[in-house]
Amino acid sequence: MQPPPDPILSPQALRPLRIEVFRHVPFEGLGSMEAWFSTRGHTLNHVLFHDGGSPASTEGGKGPLADWIIVMGGPMGVHDEAEFPWLKEEKRALEAALKRGAAVLGVCLGAQLLAHVLGARVTRNPEKEIGWFPVESDPEASGTWLQKVFPSRFTPFHWHGDTFGIPAGAVRLGGSEACRNQGFLYGENVLGLQFHPEITADALSGLVKHCGAELSSAGGEKGRYVQDENGLKAGLAHAEALNAMMARACERLENRAACT
Repeated sequence: MQPPPDPILSPQALRPLRIEVFRHVPFEGLGSMEAWFSTRGHTLNHVLFHDGGSPASTEGGKGPLADWIIVMGGPMGVHDEAEFPWLKEEKRALEAALKRGAAVLGVCLGAQLLAHVLGARVTRNPEKEIGWFPVESDPEASGTWLQKVFPSRFTPFHWHGDTFGIPAGAVRLGGSEACRNQGFLYGENVLGLQFHPEITADALSGLVKHCGAELSSAGGEKGRYVQDENGLKAGLAHAEALNAMMARACERLENRAACT
């Protein structure tokens, strides 16, 4: 199956977008997307759930509805509402965004939240996956714009212990040896990614500083798919290619958001 026509408008041809970035911890931000957005002329509002923030764009909220919502990662899980009560509000905001057809991008925890809201199960993965491990694309993805964003095989950065099922009606991106489901496309405007294509050296340093207890020592005593700090730093050689994939995905979601 050939992918559908996918014209990408230049930034000058796009209307300015209202974008909300849902964040769960201070050390997981936009990464490489920060520089990409700096050239686009859109309005970004960071919603710091961990610091008492609330979306301005919900129905009856404080501001206009967002054209595009980006949901970042965090060490909590989608079912941890007792410890993190704001997860309920975040899920309601995502449900509302999906119903009105906004563009949505979810990364790591963000992808798990999207899958959950779309009715798929989110559970513990059989193995923790922390480090740089190859992903093989699903042939089904070749019939979508995913083919123009992700190669058939690539090596992204992972840091997760949970996994999600593929929501009904979504297209599976592909999987790794440790984790079967690494992403999905729902419709043309909703993308969930288990891995981190936005990773940068600074973002990696933040994760190691705050979550480094999960890493293996040399030899991998904490899991077959958990690398040590040296392995994580060595893998940054893949970051430039990953950041380019993230930019291509953002271009397509930007176009979908501008057309709604």
